[in-house]
Amino acid sequence: MRGSRVYNHKRERRCQEASQGCRNRPSMSLSPSPQRRWPRQDEESSGGANGGADGSEDETDAFDIPQPKKASLERLKRWRQAALVLNASRRFRYTLDLKKEEEKEQTRRKIRAHAQAIRAAFLFKEAGKAQLHVTGDLDELHTSAHGFGIGCERLAALTRDHDSSSLQGLGGVEGLANLLKTNLDKGVSGDDDEARRNEFGANTYPRKKGRSFLVFLWEACQDTTLIILMIAAALSLGLGIKTEGIKEGWYDGASIAVAVLIVILVTAISDYRQSLEFQNLNEEKRNIKLEVIRGGRRVEVSIFDIVAGDVVPLKIGDQVPADGVLIVGYSLAIDESSMTGESKIVHKDQRDPFLMSGCKVADGYGNMLVTGVGLNTEWGLLMASISEDNGEETPLQVRLNGVATFIGTVGLVVAVTVLLVLLIRYLSGHTKNSDGSVQFRFGEKSVGTAFDGIVRIITIAVTIVVVAVPEGLPLAVTLTLAYSMRKMMMDKALVRRLSACETMGSATVICSDKTGTLTLNQMTIVRAFVGGKILEAPDKIELIPSRISSLLTEGIAHNTTGSVFISEDGGVTEVTGSPTEKAILSWGLKIGMKFEELRSQSSVVHVVPFNSEKKCGGIAIKLSESDVHIHWKGAAELVLASCSHWFNQNGSFQEITPDKMDEIKNVIEMMAAESLRCVAFAFRNYDMRNIPTIMEQREQWLIPDNDLSLLAIVGIKDPCRPGVEEAVALCKNAGVRVCMVTGDNIQTAKAIALECGILDSEAAAMEPIVIEGRTFRNYSETDRPNLASQISVMGRSSPNDKLLLVQALRKNGDVVAVTGDGTNDAPALHEADIGLAMGIQGTEVAKENSDIIIIDDNFSSVVKVVRWGRSVYANIQKFIQFQLTVNVAALVINVVAAVSGGNVPLTAVQLLWVNLIMDTLGALALATEPPTDELMRRAPVGRRDPLITNIMWRNIIVQALYQVTLLLVLNFDGIPILHLSNKSKAEAEDVKNTFIFNSFVMCQVFNEFNCRKPEDWNIFSGITGNYLFMGIITISVTFQALIVEFLGKFASTVKLTWQLWLASIAIGFLSWPLAFLGKLVPVPSEPFAEYFKWIWRCKAGHAYDEDRQDDH
Repeated sequence: MRGSRVYNHKRERRCQEASQGCRNRPSMSLSPSPQRRWPRQDEESSGGANGGADGSEDETDAFDIPQPKKASLERLKRWRQAALVLNASRRFRYTLDLKKEEEKEQTRRKIRAHAQAIRAAFLFKEAGKAQLHVTGDLDELHTSAHGFGIGCERLAALTRDHDSSSLQGLGGVEGLANLLKTNLDKGVSGDDDEARRNEFGANTYPRKKGRSFLVFLWEACQDTTLIILMIAAALSLGLGIKTEGIKEGWYDGASIAVAVLIVILVTAISDYRQSLEFQNLNEEKRNIKLEVIRGGRRVEVSIFDIVAGDVVPLKIGDQVPADGVLIVGYSLAIDESSMTGESKIVHKDQRDPFLMSGCKVADGYGNMLVTGVGLNTEWGLLMASISEDNGEETPLQVRLNGVATFIGTVGLVVAVTVLLVLLIRYLSGHTKNSDGSVQFRFGEKSVGTAFDGIVRIITIAVTIVVVAVPEGLPLAVTLTLAYSMRKMMMDKALVRRLSACETMGSATVICSDKTGTLTLNQMTIVRAFVGGKILEAPDKIELIPSRISSLLTEGIAHNTTGSVFISEDGGVTEVTGSPTEKAILSWGLKIGMKFEELRSQSSVVHVVPFNSEKKCGGIAIKLSESDVHIHWKGAAELVLASCSHWFNQNGSFQEITPDKMDEIKNVIEMMAAESLRCVAFAFRNYDMRNIPTIMEQREQWLIPDNDLSLLAIVGIKDPCRPGVEEAVALCKNAGVRVCMVTGDNIQTAKAIALECGILDSEAAAMEPIVIEGRTFRNYSETDRPNLASQISVMGRSSPNDKLLLVQALRKNGDVVAVTGDGTNDAPALHEADIGLAMGIQGTEVAKENSDIIIIDDNFSSVVKVVRWGRSVYANIQKFIQFQLTVNVAALVINVVAAVSGGNVPLTAVQLLWVNLIMDTLGALALATEPPTDELMRRAPVGRRDPLITNIMWRNIIVQALYQVTLLLVLNFDGIPILHLSNKSKAEAEDVKNTFIFNSFVMCQVFNEFNCRKPEDWNIFSGITGNYLFMGIITISVTFQALIVEFLGKFASTVKLTWQLWLASIAIGFLSWPLAFLGKLVPVPSEPFAEYFKWIWRCKAGHAYDEDRQDDH
């Protein structure tokens, strides 16, 4: 306890320092990958945040942190201070270290300030120069050992200092590319990557090594009770050798020491394995995949494989992978908050072309030339200066600390009681040896003998504390999470936030995207409306008028973020980009588009990038001195609304009459009803003289989106994923509602929802079950929660509509999981209880704000995450049931035996072995059970549901009562029952105590099977596939046999006859039929805790009434 108090004072002081630091600075992300964070609705006022209608947190319960995403520093301090802790370094290893987080932020601030100071000094110095002496600089440049025209230091300084004048002196981006042997259109060849790494460095940074096994061994040694036991072992060893000689006297002390060392070793091995799991998880999180242009092709590489000279395409949501210079950009906006600390969007162009590694693309797209990688960037210095920890509160972890504290407090009281009773009996001469002689009388025994007896008593009491305080209970969460995360990786889910594993098991609503999640994301154009006709075979170029074809291919080639690579040797044509872009580009090639030729014939004047808010994108291209073509592409009904003309079959354009408008709208609805995504293409001529010539004004110029001429509408088919209908049905059976949120047309959304099983029938597809985003957003804030509970499909939704839906659902008390892939989805992902980002189509911004990344973008993988989330909770409950049974039985047996007889049947070494079975081995066996289909037939576990259910209490009471009754009967009447009367009293006592110990362990071994299935009749279901469980059982039984039969001196046991072995096994076996009969006992649905609360309230109310009567 003293170690616990010291630790708590330290933690309090550290938490206060961190709290003070946080009050004095702006709120910023403290994650190892700095990112822009969106404000989250305050949990105290957000309804469903905690699973209740009012959403209020129970301020009286220190061990209740239902929302770790928004836990206050005060709340984090409270549970640490309230916890009863024997080994602080181990118990709090995987919790948030508030002091270290503050140190990280201080390091970030220093590096940012240092970089900004260098930049300011350089700019001040350059301001006094009239011009750059290019000749001198060039003489300085030709220093590369690998044939490059510029050295590493000079190149790094260029981008670090944002030195525009030096860049211009080198000939701008083109000149710099020549020095780096890079073709700005085709990138590097890829053959000289090693030379580039040797010259300019690799895009990695030194990471602090994970803790070695010796560190975990040292931390395991810091358990307060184990330290006391080691001291007791040393004293016992010295006294034993002194009184009995070295031949016999070393056994007692050495046996305790060896038992403690085994506990420490097994604990350290288990903890070290968990640490390796988390290290592997961190490696996966850091390994970002991105596209680079090499040899004229777009190829996907790891961020660690980026080299200086690479040409990297950037688009909205990407992370800038290295320092670089902008080659070309269209409305490119960068969020530099991760480096500057200021939430400010910076627009990049040729006047400010420098890009910093680690920043995010907020809008637009473009290409960059990589100039600095790894430690030659500010981001690399930042990442090398901070360590990435997995510290994080999970709700279950904190609640288990509360359970452990309660059990430990009871155990501590019992241990003190046993200590006092044994000491009083011993010192008063009422404690007897196994042969009936009195152990101690004043004046008859030496001081050494008396001291040895007192040490033995203290050892027993401390060992009871070891067993009673379930130090491994909160750590079982970490164990099962580590196991689950490894398995979830195999199921295509990468966990970024530990608490998400638990929370996913409580999810009541999944708001899922359509494209790529419910569908395959393999898009093809199967229908087209061109020249006033529907083309069932849209690839036939002869059916499309030449003028329309010419304008269509021009628009497709220019108004895209994708690309087409045609091999010079006539190989396969490669189309890259998003699935929608690839489908459109592929169709363009089929109708005669010459991608590179069309792009070379014109220049881009201005671009409006596509995003999920506008649902359309436009481009203005210059063909001649005065002729400008404007092309728009996007959601069919939105583009159509901007059109005043259309092209007929002859290629001439006509005005869109009201009848024609209705006809075209009917075409869109018909395509949408066939679950096709409808995209429209529109065009208009524009005069160059009406476009601003000054660059600053042109950047603010809005491309006209009125008076357009409709070119075509295409229907893109994206089939449903195989198995998605079964996955949706599984969710419904599990009490989890699936809500589809998509930006597509409401008719397309409805058709896909029917196909996936989200909607049961056409009759169900009525408002508000099926609703448009704009309709939902127009409702008041008070009306939205009631409406949200009915919504199954939301079409034409914006990211803000998704955010409003999440907030409304959480106010209803729902636990909400949300999928997202775009940058604008980040607020909803952050607001949701569980944010699920898509691994393939998801942007880096979306991934940074998510809790779990779905690697294959598959909805079935989302459902598997729900299974694993429920499995985590169920496994912890199994372990709690097992551990509480051992706790209750061991404590009751020892306290009754101590009070009544003055001795305890289980020695210190035996209790340590029981503790090992109960803690580490029990956690390995029960906390790593794989999920079963039965879990998906239950309702979601509420956040306020009791951790120990009525069924668990029934099982614990039945088993503990059986064990306590049987073993106490054996303790008091075991000699006649076991037919040991013919033996000497000392020998009979030894056999009886060994038999009690053996039977007690067998009860735990057999009870582990019962705990696998607390509610099911068949406790052996799926056991053959759980090799770890069977291995733990085998190890436990084998070591028990070794301890009893061969380690008698160490464990204070004697060999048992085969008849007694069979009797011990039979006693353990009886727990199986007893558990079966126990499940016939009905339990109330109301948690037991509620009855105690009701009694307490009644007593409090009665006392209040009495006080009032006294006042009167």
